[in-house]
Amino acid sequence: MAILRRDAAFFWLIAFALPQCWAARPLEVSAKSAAPILSDSAHVQTDNFTRRVLAGCGSGNPIDDCWRCDPLWRENRQGLANCAIGFGRSAVGGRNGEIYVVTDESDDDVVNPAPGTLRWGVVQSEPLWIVFSRNMNIKLKEELLMNSYKTLDGRGANVHIAGGACITAQYVSNIIIHGIHIHDCKSTGPADIRSSPDHFGYRGRADGDAVSIFGSHDIWVDHNYLSNGADGLVDVIEGSTGITISNNYFSNHDKVMLLGAHPDDSFDTAMLVTVAFNHFGEGLVERIPRCRYGYFHVVNNYYTSWAMYAIGGSENPTINSEGNHFVAGNAKEITKRINDDGSKIDGWENWNWRSAGDLFENGAFFIDSGSRGSGSFYAKATSFSARPAVLVASMTNDAGPLMV
Repeated sequence: MAILRRDAAFFWLIAFALPQCWAARPLEVSAKSAAPILSDSAHVQTDNFTRRVLAGCGSGNPIDDCWRCDPLWRENRQGLANCAIGFGRSAVGGRNGEIYVVTDESDDDVVNPAPGTLRWGVVQSEPLWIVFSRNMNIKLKEELLMNSYKTLDGRGANVHIAGGACITAQYVSNIIIHGIHIHDCKSTGPADIRSSPDHFGYRGRADGDAVSIFGSHDIWVDHNYLSNGADGLVDVIEGSTGITISNNYFSNHDKVMLLGAHPDDSFDTAMLVTVAFNHFGEGLVERIPRCRYGYFHVVNNYYTSWAMYAIGGSENPTINSEGNHFVAGNAKEITKRINDDGSKIDGWENWNWRSAGDLFENGAFFIDSGSRGSGSFYAKATSFSARPAVLVASMTNDAGPLMV
């Protein structure tokens, strides 16, 4: 557990002054208090391996170098929104909105959440850049329904969403989720849950995904720790597109990432997803990712084992695997073509799957198919220029939440 030491004035502000003001003026209080809370330099002690101490810039990771090379990033936290790459690069989150500070880790009322809670912030209509006043362990009573134009920014605190429901982005856009530990998610519901200031409604049973993206676009999931969900860790389904999943640390889970849920969801032919600079670590089994129909750029990721397969798919997805570093364990083959009795599409030999510039260790191998090596067939599945695979281990060294 990380320990952040701050001065006495900081704790007085959070423990006594802010709570008395929240109910009347939560956004005004957030805006005025955010600067001293978030610009304070912390002395850090940690034994949590999922967090990385922020080092200097110049890592070669284009996302990290974009904001970590700015010495004033703490005063310009919203500059992070200018650093997305890949198909989710248009996700602005809460940029240009107020800064909202979460001071209350409770989730007692999912229909009428209290100001100061995470749930109150994410359901608001206006853009909000959401930060956290201290280390928090948030156990959500029901799934957290994100409204559009929101950023969850965990930098500067050790924030866990764990042991209860987790995050859902359904029919929304412009979401950034950065620097959060999301793990041990549970299936919850049915229940009435608020999704905006003027709407709450009945929700059926939630699967228990760490991050569920449903019918949404312009979403960026960056620098999180994801582990041990009830179902998937990241699911991108039901026509979602414009997604980047980057710099995350994944561990200890079976079905890791589902990109397209059903064999008859042909509308997912428009799906565009970038999976980049992630570290797929210990205890993972399959679906890293598992793709249907759309266009997928799997680029500059570090795979350090998989129990069944790493990259799989069905329904003729286009998969462009570039500059990844694969280190096999007992399972050597990276790829798996899946016949799930869905739409009848050409045999898998015609599906466009290629490995370009990947690095293979310990017997790992990738089976190409379709238009092997032909750039024109993979243009739509290319979201940025890959870095050399030999740099991947260093570029992903800080995957997961950073301690800053």
